[in-house]
Order: sequence, then structure tokens, then C-alpha cells
Amino acid sequence: MLALLSLLALFSLNAPSSPVKWTFSATATGEGAVRIDIRSEVEEGWHIYATELPSDQGPIATSIRFTPSEHYNLKGDLMEPAPVEVFDPNFGMVVRYHDAAPVFTQLVKPLVPGTFEVAGEVEYMVCNDKTCLPPVVVPFKLKVESL
Repeated sequence: MLALLSLLALFSLNAPSSPVKWTFSATATGEGAVRIDIRSEVEEGWHIYATELPSDQGPIATSIRFTPSEHYNLKGDLMEPAPVEVFDPNFGMVVRYHDAAPVFTQLVKPLVPGTFEVAGEVEYMVCNDKTCLPPVVVPFKLKVESL
């Protein structure tokens, strides 16, 4: 039994870290809006999916959700870089994905002067050419200075 517990502890210590790292930043645009940048760093050989996919019968699309607030409104749609579009034999369908370091951007319009918080979450699925990891939800909170 002790050997089994030691083996399980070893696997836990050596569990791979996520192949995707996320960072979040806010920058005033000078036009009365704030640009929220959601940056991902995807390890080589892996990819995350675009925010819209041709079908819901395959991988999970990346979803970026902002917590409603009385301090700001979303301005326009979420922007993402142009995804790669290919037929994926593992899913048997066309998919759209991002690799390397895609940046997703959302403009927000402050409704109050001073500092406020922008919060939300990113839900994504990461795959390589052989396997996919289960979907992950990453919460975020940013302190934003309104002009």
C-alpha cells in the first residue's frame, strides 16, 4: 500500500503543467474607452480553439465572459486574431484554432470616474495532434483607471 501511495505522489508531483498561460491587461485608449487584452501563450505543438466553430459537435470553442457591472459597458464585440482553419481528422470536421500567442481584445466604456474592476473568465480547450485536455476555466480581475 505504501508503494502505491508513493507512486501516486510521484505522478502528482510530475503532473504536466498546462500548455497554455494567460495574462490580462488594461490600457486606456485616449478615446474614452479602455482596451482589455487577454493574452495566451500556447506551447509549441498545442492549440486553443477560436471563439466560433463551424459546429458544436467537436472541440469546445474558447469563450471569454465578462461579469456584468454598473461601472462599465462592453463596447463592440470581442476581437480575436484570424484563426487557422483546417479539417481535423480526430474530430472528423473543420475546426478553427490559434497557436503561439493569440491576443483577444475587448473595449469597455467606463461609466464612473476613478478606479473600477473588470472581471470575468476564459474557458478554453487545448489540443495537440494526438490528444486534448479537458476544458479549463480561468477567472480574471483587473483594476482599471477611468479617465
